[in-house]
Amino acid sequence: MMVDLKEKISGITASIAGEYGVEVVDVEIAGSMRRPLVRVFIDKDGGVTLEDCALFSRAVSALLDVEDPIPSAYTLEVSSPGLDRPLKGLADFQKSVGKLCRVTVKEPVEGQTFYVGRIRDIQGEEITLLTDKDREVRIPFRMISKARLEIEF
Repeated sequence: MMVDLKEKISGITASIAGEYGVEVVDVEIAGSMRRPLVRVFIDKDGGVTLEDCALFSRAVSALLDVEDPIPSAYTLEVSSPGLDRPLKGLADFQKSVGKLCRVTVKEPVEGQTFYVGRIRDIQGEEITLLTDKDREVRIPFRMISKARLEIEF
C-alpha cells in the first residue's frame, strides 16, 4: 500500500515539477496510513529556495486534493534534499562528478563494504571513486545499497 502510494505521489509531483523549474529528487511516506506524512524533496541547479518549496508545496497540495490518492488527512512537507543528499540513481552520480560521497555496498568490493571518495567517473553501470589514499575504486552501481554526498567545508 505504501509503495503504491509513493509511486502515485512520485508520478503526480514529477508531472508538475517542470512547470516550477524543479526536479523531484525523492518522495518519502512516513507515519501511519491514518495520517501519513508525505515528504517531497526537490532540487534545481543552484539549489532551491524557501519560495521554491512554498510554491511547489501549494501546487502539489492542490493536485493531491484533486487526484485524492490519500484516503485520509495527511501532512505534506516539501524541502531540499540538503547538502548531504542521497544519490539514488546513476544520473545523481553523473551530476555529482567531482564531489565527495559516502558509499555502502551490499557485498565487499576490493575487500570493503564502505567507501568515502570523490566521484571520478561513471562508465556504463560502474562508478569510479578516488579515495583519500589516491586509490581508484570501481563499484558496480547494482552493488550500492546506500550513497550520499558528504558535506565539505
